[in-house]
This record gives sequence, structure tokens and C-alpha cells, in this order.
Amino acid sequence: MNGIDATDYHDITHAEEPRLSPGDDRVAFVRREPDDEESYTATIHAVPVGGDEPTQFTVSEGVDGQPRWSPDGDRLAFTSTRGETDRQQLWILPTTGGEARRITGVVGGIADLEWSPDGSKLLFTQQVTPDDREHDRDYAVDPDYEPEKPDPRVIDRMIYRAATEYFDGRRSHVYVVDVEQALEADESTLFGDDGEELERDSHPITRLTAGGVDYVGPTWGDDETIYYAAKVTEEDEHPDDSDTYELYEHDLGADASDASDDGETRERDHVTAFTETTGWVASLEATTDGLVAFTYTPEDKMTMRQTEIRVHDRSDGTEVTPTDPLDRTIGAGSGFQFDPAGESLYFATPDEGSQVLWSVPADASDAPTKVHGDGATVEAFSVGEDTIAFAQSEWDHPGDIFVSTRGGNEVHRLTRVNADLLADRPVRQPEEIRFENDGTEIQGWILTPPEFDADATDEEYPLVVEIHGGPHSQWTTAGTMWHEFQTLAAEGYVVFWCNPRGSTGYGEEHAMAIERDWGDVTLSDVLAGVEEVCERDYVDETEQYVTGGSFGGFMTAWTVSHTDRFEAAVSQRGVYDLTSFYGSTDAFKLVEGDFGTTPWGEPEFLWEQSPAAHVDEVDTPTLLLHSDRDYRTPANTAELFYLGLQKHGVDTRLVRYPREGHELSRSGEPGHVVDRLERIVRWFDGYSEYTEDPLALERDRDDGLSAGSEDADEE
Repeated sequence: MNGIDATDYHDITHAEEPRLSPGDDRVAFVRREPDDEESYTATIHAVPVGGDEPTQFTVSEGVDGQPRWSPDGDRLAFTSTRGETDRQQLWILPTTGGEARRITGVVGGIADLEWSPDGSKLLFTQQVTPDDREHDRDYAVDPDYEPEKPDPRVIDRMIYRAATEYFDGRRSHVYVVDVEQALEADESTLFGDDGEELERDSHPITRLTAGGVDYVGPTWGDDETIYYAAKVTEEDEHPDDSDTYELYEHDLGADASDASDDGETRERDHVTAFTETTGWVASLEATTDGLVAFTYTPEDKMTMRQTEIRVHDRSDGTEVTPTDPLDRTIGAGSGFQFDPAGESLYFATPDEGSQVLWSVPADASDAPTKVHGDGATVEAFSVGEDTIAFAQSEWDHPGDIFVSTRGGNEVHRLTRVNADLLADRPVRQPEEIRFENDGTEIQGWILTPPEFDADATDEEYPLVVEIHGGPHSQWTTAGTMWHEFQTLAAEGYVVFWCNPRGSTGYGEEHAMAIERDWGDVTLSDVLAGVEEVCERDYVDETEQYVTGGSFGGFMTAWTVSHTDRFEAAVSQRGVYDLTSFYGSTDAFKLVEGDFGTTPWGEPEFLWEQSPAAHVDEVDTPTLLLHSDRDYRTPANTAELFYLGLQKHGVDTRLVRYPREGHELSRSGEPGHVVDRLERIVRWFDGYSEYTEDPLALERDRDDGLSAGSEDADEE
């Protein structure tokens, strides 16, 4: 039996976005899997809660997402790129049988999809420019339409790009579509006729917001009420520099005749601002009787602080913070939901190496209760009348759909989407360890190779140390790193990872312990764990390797510039100069929050806190991996560190991945995901006495690699 290897990524299926149907009898979910070297397919399936094989709901054409049951369960709304460009459009599928029908053809794609309580309308957002709005392309656009690329690109915003794209004037706006009107309309009404002026008054889509700000977090209250948020600023403050969001109530029943977009912000009697919050982003959920839950992060040192959930009662304006008793932060991207009765809130948090699910009374009358998730990673969930459905990964599988009772009892696994792959792939369970450093207990894990035999005392293995990103995140035994950890172990390495100070899941004090000191505090904890691991007879302490991505890339570079204990290193999508990072990232607030300064406030301090300042101390052979369109940690700082390594005679190579962004390791093109892992293994193997492989620098560029183009790296 062969262990997991890099190329198995092509056969790994991801079960995502579970949604319980009304009546709690079925769970719709997205099944995503690699299609070829460059793309994925994603289809929507439904699995009975009582147990049976999943049924494929949508055809295998394009990328489907955001499955949403109508309140009566008769229809399923979803987004798809089928038959179009790469824009996500809105489709409606009868759940009792029949063909799906596309009901939008908008320029900005569909996000934040949600049914109204009575099922008559769907709410969504899209990213559009003022020119799109002026020419009604946010209502209907020719499928072949492609916006002209700016030449030159004129930038006025402080944050003008993110993920892999420049905004180029696009802002997020809120829309509703009348479902029956859309289903009854002909294509010329829905999508417009080329050259014909759109009859907006008769179109099923209505734009609700206007002006030059982003409207985020939209959600329904009752059938005539929508809530959303937008940033507000002090006088002379740039919107992108603000952490403050105004929350609005939008009354659909009031006269909306002034909602046409003239590029100005105007007072409208159907839109009411009712409270403010602060944070990286604003997420909202609401009930039909006027409770509005939203995320809140304290403004002071925000990047290190914990995110709470506040609940505003529209009937009397009072607010409570139900999550306040819990010393955990709301998990990024995991969301939160009211139960159908609007009495309790469900939310997920990192928690000592797990991503767990909690419930709490919405009125804060009791403390949060842990529902489920110890030892697992709950990645998304859906709350029904009596049931919770969730996507969960564990040490022995990369993710499946589960259900439990609302209290977390009687957990049942509904899918085994990777059963065929895992049938002949041995997967070892990581060993949890706890160790102390500077008076703090640190949690970590050790994963041994599949052939490891604890009774074979003469066997030794080289060690790979993995350092997580963030820095305010955590690692578990599952989640997005499952494939990488198992691959390295199957290649003959013992793998060690931990959650040093700065990580989430251990309380706010733990997360804030790296204030103004990313490098030394984290390195001290990681090396304390390495010393603990090296006490095991099967670990060869003379053969140690280190890697990590994002903040883990920062730490890999910091590590090799402050110790020579590692034989080789691979630094991925890292930050190497905090000043250059500050000036080129969409996350400059991370420097302001974690270090409490700016480049012009303390330039020498930020330079000393940067790995590039210490590159002349590096002797460790270091491979750098980066993405060309990574606008979270742009490649300019990697280029600086790479040049420094070259100038000082260190074995190095810079590999750049075209078309990729910061999410390369998690959702990049399948061929690139595989190539990245194979290059890590090849780099380490070249310096290992446990293989006979030559150095990667002495081999042809793609020798020993199954994926990747010939020009993927720049030497």
C-alpha cells in the first residue's frame, strides 16, 4: 500500500457548503474536485439525513456553488459558471424534478445569495463599476462582454486590489430579484437585447444601493426588510483606512424611487442607520422579528483582538454580546447563524487545535455551550429545526458531510467522498504533544511515516517542521494542511507542527503575546517544540528541515537567519520586509495592529523586525515559492530576500506561479498545487542523507516533477 503523495491531489474530493432543507430531511452540498491541471469542477449534490447515497442535483458543467433551499423546499437556488464566462450567475432548480433555469446575466457575478422568508425574492451582491451601473450591465450584459483593461491604470483608492484582481473601480452593491417574475420572463427581458435600452422598471432585478462604497453582509429580516453594512469615515479619513461600519435597515415597502445611482450618497427615507461596529469586515444575520446579529472586534490593536457577536434588538435599540463570556474568537470564514426560531446563535471558533461549534442564547441569558468538534475541524455548518449539518475534516480524511442533533449528540457521517482514494492509502494518526516555553503551554503534533514501527528502535527519520500562517490562526490535525502533512510523512519524514504564541484558539492573551515581536517569540516556541520532538529515538536530530507559508514564510526566513540547525528550508508566499509589505498589501492594518506603528513612524524598528534585514546571516539552502498575483503578500518582498540570498552565496531558487494568488496551496490550479508539494519534497531530499537524490539545483528544472510548466520558475 502506498501512502498519500502529491499527485493524489488530483483525486481528492472536497465536500463543502452544506445546507439543510426545510424539514431537515436532506443536505445539499457542493462536491468540488480537480478537473484537469488548471481547473476544478463543482456540482451540487443532496444526501438524505436518514442515510443513503448522495444524489447529484446539477450537471457537471462549470463551477456550481452557494446551494440555497427555498423556504418551502420546492426549489434550489445556486450559482454556476456553466455556459458562460467565468461569472457566477443565478440558477433555479425544481427539487421535485426538471431542468435548472438561469435567471441572471449580470456583469459582476453573484455572491451572498439568500432567499426572502416567504420565498418570493432572492438577495445577492455583485462587484460592479460606476460605468456598469450607468449602462445597466449589473442588470443584464452580453455573455461575451469583457471589460476593457485600464491603460493606464489610474488608482485613487488606498486598497485597490485583493486576492488576484485589481478592483478597477468595482464596488459591492446589493440587489434583489423577484423569482416568479424572473421565471416567467423571456430571455430578452432577463438578459437584454444587444443595442436595445434595458427596461429597468419591468426587469425582475432591483438595485438597492448606490454610491462609491462597498455594501457588505446583506441579510433578510422579514419579507420587506434587508440589513447590510458599509464603512463610515471621520472627516478627511479614507474609507479604506476605516475600521468602522454603519449598519443599515432597508425597507423594501417604502418608496424606493430615489435608489437610482448618481454616484452620490443621499439620505433616503427607506434606509435607516441604526448602529455601528468595528472590525476587518462586517457579517450580519437577522431574524424576522428584528434581532440583528453582527461581528464586532475592538478597534484598539484590532488585528490581535478576538471577534465577538453582538445582537441588536430593533424594537428597543438594546444590544448584548452573547459571546463575551467565551475567551475565543469567531472563526474566520465559518460564519454564524440563528436557529429557525431566532432564539439561539450557532457559531464556530478555533479551540486548542480544533475548529468547534458552539451555541448561545441570543439574549445572552446564558454562557456559550460547546456543541461539537473536539478533535475535528468544522469548516461550515447549517442549522435546522432539530438538526445541524456540517462539513468536517479529521485526521483520517480531508472532509465529509455530517449531521447531529442540535445539542451535538448522535453524530452521523453522511458521505465518504474520498473512500476509494483512502482504501489503499495508509494514513497515520498524529500524536498530540504539550510542552512549555517561557511559562506558556504550547500544543503541537507529531506525524510519523506510514511504515513507522514504534518497536523498531533502530529506525530513524528526518524531521520537517511546519510553521503556520496568520499569524493569528491555528493548525489542527486536519483542514487544509491534511494533504501536505500526509504527503511529507509518506515521503519518509516525521512532521511536526504546533500553535505557538500568537495563534488563535487559546485565548486573547495567547494571541497578543507576539505584539511587536513576530520573530523571536514565535521562534522560541517552535524551537522548544523541536527540542521536545528530537528527544524521541526515531527522530534524527541531525536532519531537520523547515517550511511554512504566509506568516509561516516570514517565520521560515526568520528562522534560517537566526539559527543554522536546519539542513534546508522552503519559504512560501512569505513577508520578508515589513515596510514593503505595508505599502503593497491589502492587509496593511496587520502591521499597524500587531506592531503599533507605521514605516514612517519607526522605520528602523520595522526593518529590524524583517527577515530581509538579517539575510546576510543565512547559510541554510532556501527555496522560495511565490505567486505572481498574490496581492496579500506581494512578490516584491520575496524578490528582495531572494536577491539577498544570491548576493550572499546561499543555495536558493525562486519559483513563481503564474495566475496564482495567496490561496495557491488551498485552491490553486491543481497542477500548481501538486508542483508546489513536489518541489518542497525535492528540495529537502536533495540535502538529505536518507535519499540518493541530487540537489534540486543540480537537476533539470522539472526533473522528478509530475506537474508544472517548463517556465514555472525563474532562476
